[in-house]
Amino acid sequence: MIRNNRKVRIILLMLALFFFLSVDIIKRMSLNESAITGNKIEITIPKGSTLDQITEILYSRGLIADKDFFIMWARLSGTEKKLQAGHFYVPENLNSVQLATFLSQAKPAEINVTLIEGWDNYQITEQLANSLDLNRRIMDSLCADSGFCNSFGIDKNNLIGYLLPDTYAFHKGFTETEVLSVLVNRTLSVFAQDSVKRAVEAINYSRDQILTLASIVEGEAIFDDERATIAAVYLNRLKKGMRLQADPTIQYIIDGPPRRLLYKDLEIDSPYNTYKYYGLPPGPINNPGLKSILATIFAEKVKYLYFVARGDGRHTFSNTLKEHNRAKLAFDKIRRDVRRQR
Repeated sequence: MIRNNRKVRIILLMLALFFFLSVDIIKRMSLNESAITGNKIEITIPKGSTLDQITEILYSRGLIADKDFFIMWARLSGTEKKLQAGHFYVPENLNSVQLATFLSQAKPAEINVTLIEGWDNYQITEQLANSLDLNRRIMDSLCADSGFCNSFGIDKNNLIGYLLPDTYAFHKGFTETEVLSVLVNRTLSVFAQDSVKRAVEAINYSRDQILTLASIVEGEAIFDDERATIAAVYLNRLKKGMRLQADPTIQYIIDGPPRRLLYKDLEIDSPYNTYKYYGLPPGPINNPGLKSILATIFAEKVKYLYFVARGDGRHTFSNTLKEHNRAKLAFDKIRRDVRRQR
């Protein structure tokens, strides 16, 4: 009996010693500040990757020497289910234990992509494809794909209006579909706000129509404090059955960069020519920014029907055609004087 007790005590002491030694080894191998310094190796773990696939990626990049040990440790330690997909910059001096911990705790590297207000599809897909190493042709095809657009309840002619300009944080590994979906969902979230819903119902325009008008405001306005006034002018003209006569819609249908419009440009036969046709054009002419969208939804309560550019980025607004013509003459005089001085 005494011998048995002595054996039990010896076994317990050995187990305790093994436990403390194991804890000490793991502590020495655990992730700390010194372990994550030095050179880093870039890796991408695709979504849905299995432990075997992740292990193969790490092995191929020279981050582990023993695939079996990494798999065994990931399973025994419980980190197998915590390993993340994404793009990582992994310190090259990590051992397998530290590496498993790193990939279960580290946040995937983010890539910030900025989209500018007033861009067209070409500029948007070019920026996204170049920044995220995506296929430009696939993105262009998606923008013109009825199936993709209809999945959001959007007509393909209106998609450009839903690609909200902003700075987005993406991870490498995002697909073309996922990236465009992020942009569209950001716009849809704006219209999901209660205050916006109420205002949209009050002005009695569809979401597509609002984005179409907002894109014209985006093309016209330079100063933020004029956006809601410009939107009001267009809304007032629509209510009165007047043509919008919006210069940005003409810039949209002519080739090349923006330029001074000629009278012949106003005669171009296009449904986007708001000098020729009544109502809104078939769809947005660019990707309007949030300020232009909200300025259209919460337009100023004014009676203006006209405005003319003053040459400094600002506009003079008028209630009547007589006032408008007077403002145009004044601006023309200023422009002639400037030319003489040159």
